Amino acid sequence: MKGLIDGNTVCLMLFGLCFFFPSIMAIITTTRRTERFSGTTPPTCKYWLAGRCNRNPCKFLHSLSTLPSNVHNANMTYMHSKNPHLSAEKMTSSSVKKPTNCAPKAFKKPANCARKAVECGSEAMSVEKPTQCEQMDISIEKTESVEEVATVAKSPMEKSRSICKYWMTDNCVHGDLCQNLHSWFYGDGFTTLAKLHEHKKVVTGIALPAGSDKLYSGSTDGTVRAWDCNTGHCVNMIHLNSEVTSLISEGPWIFAGVKNAVKAWNIQTGADVTLDGPKGQVLSLNVGNDILLAGAEDGVIYAWRYSSDPKPESPFELVATLSGHTKPVVCLAIGCYKMLYSGSMDHSIKVWDLNTLQCTMTLNGHTDVVTSLLCWEDYLLSSSYDCTVNVWVCTEEGTLKVAYTHTDKNAILGLYGMTDADAKPILFCSCQDNSVRMYELPTFLERGRLFTRREVRSFAIGPGGLFFTGDGTGLLNVWRWLEEPKVPTS
Repeated sequence: MKGLIDGNTVCLMLFGLCFFFPSIMAIITTTRRTERFSGTTPPTCKYWLAGRCNRNPCKFLHSLSTLPSNVHNANMTYMHSKNPHLSAEKMTSSSVKKPTNCAPKAFKKPANCARKAVECGSEAMSVEKPTQCEQMDISIEKTESVEEVATVAKSPMEKSRSICKYWMTDNCVHGDLCQNLHSWFYGDGFTTLAKLHEHKKVVTGIALPAGSDKLYSGSTDGTVRAWDCNTGHCVNMIHLNSEVTSLISEGPWIFAGVKNAVKAWNIQTGADVTLDGPKGQVLSLNVGNDILLAGAEDGVIYAWRYSSDPKPESPFELVATLSGHTKPVVCLAIGCYKMLYSGSMDHSIKVWDLNTLQCTMTLNGHTDVVTSLLCWEDYLLSSSYDCTVNVWVCTEEGTLKVAYTHTDKNAILGLYGMTDADAKPILFCSCQDNSVRMYELPTFLERGRLFTRREVRSFAIGPGGLFFTGDGTGLLNVWRWLEEPKVPTS
């Protein structure tokens, strides 16, 4: 019948409409989107550059060859690529604005400090907290060619501050494009000189006696080694048949803490002395007010004085035992005004007068083992397994209080200090994640990091800008500031 369409014809029309409708709409949508560019060529898709664009169609170009050479930044979209597989030829450096308001401030010395009990005058010391740094802004330089556009778009792949664990075992497949560090350190102004690896276990102490051309190291492998400072070769090894858990030098003497004793050698006369008395392992050693001090596993600090009229069997005389801690004494530090500070596994710090060898106060600022103590000018710094570094200052009442606490993500095993080539005080914090963080004081602005396979357990300062670290694998690393630093006053 005329004017009527049969059922088959209707089905064919509907099928054609359903089949061609998506393509027609895609063309219309694409046309509408490209109209917004007002006749200009759209920019390259930043997600396509990273290999992650899933739009079809996409309003941006999936090509570089069709871009005009006079394209301007205003019509471009840049991105910070995190893809480690970008081609090396297209990587370049971007202009980085340095953080502002981070200049380190000088420590303020206390006024009118008395000699005993760390008493202060009318004004207490203050440590200024770190200033808030600006976030780093990444600025992209203007480009005038297609190749430069691609380079800038792909370049800002910022390295992390962690070492690549695969690179440490020679298994990283990303090479220079890896986001993690392929280096045992980062930071400016210092470099590594040598690696001395003869010890089989943890290096627990490093000593460089004055006037000697030998470097000494002690380890839990039961040996003390002597290294030639000119060649880096081990020239002597002493077997002690006991773990060496601490090592220091004072004048011509070298002292090593072992189980139930302190071993002493005179490198000038060749004298070899054993100082008995401690119970358990000797975990820490220090010298102050001409007294050798040893912190032992039984919680007691043993004190020997060098005799002006030495006996044939030993020139050292046990003069006192300082009791007060309830658990092993882990660290000792000598401060100004002839004060001794001791840190213990009982979470406390005790202050002792070296003239009377009496405890004057107990400090409770940590919730875990006090791992290290550092006296810097008139400040006391303490670290702990509770992941904090406390900065202590004296009050008007003559006590010590925490003026600032720095918190880290990892337990802090040791604190060591020196100045850089510009005389800025640098704090080295050995952490349980096998790194040593370097901070400028008093801002705690991070200056750099050192990395090791196992945690750093010992540190020493040498002449000419040298410093040394010993780690849990038995490796002794030699480092040097690029310019000779000024030695701290304390």
